[in-house]
Amino acid sequence: MKRAQPLAALSVRAAAGNPRRGWLMAGPHTIPVALGRGGIIANKREGDGGTPKGTFLPKRLWWRADRHPRPQTFLPVRAIRPDDAWCEDPASRHYNRPLKLRRGDDGDRLRRDDHLYDFIIEIDHNTSPRIAGLGSAVFLHLARPNFSPTAGCVSMTKSAMLHLLRRVGPDTKIIIG
Repeated sequence: MKRAQPLAALSVRAAAGNPRRGWLMAGPHTIPVALGRGGIIANKREGDGGTPKGTFLPKRLWWRADRHPRPQTFLPVRAIRPDDAWCEDPASRHYNRPLKLRRGDDGDRLRRDDHLYDFIIEIDHNTSPRIAGLGSAVFLHLARPNFSPTAGCVSMTKSAMLHLLRRVGPDTKIIIG
């Protein structure tokens, strides 16, 4: 059986009447998603809880190899290690980049006790150039069981994520808004 080609684009829109929930359209599939507590916003700022409006590209998949087999995807894949984190400090030279944390260091650890970051699609929001304060750690990841809002990411069920991963490649445009 021939493997499907990556999608050219997928889109994310807010749900009517609830800016913290939305729909991700990927080919013929429509996936319910949770959005940032601030909804989709055009002028993303660090800590505002908004999901940034714009067109982005996926950079890579981070995944918990200790919890799940490697998923099928066209994206580059990286297993999450215990010391992997993401810098959300606008004053740091590592802002909006992955980094290694030692015990006691600050940062958004990618290896979490809950399952939200078992699969993370890293996107190119505020990466080239990186501008301090314009938002960091915007990912597609797994949703909380009650689909409560994120801090600015797009989240979905594990089954939806695994389906999406089979169709996303490095050139798939992610259109939010």
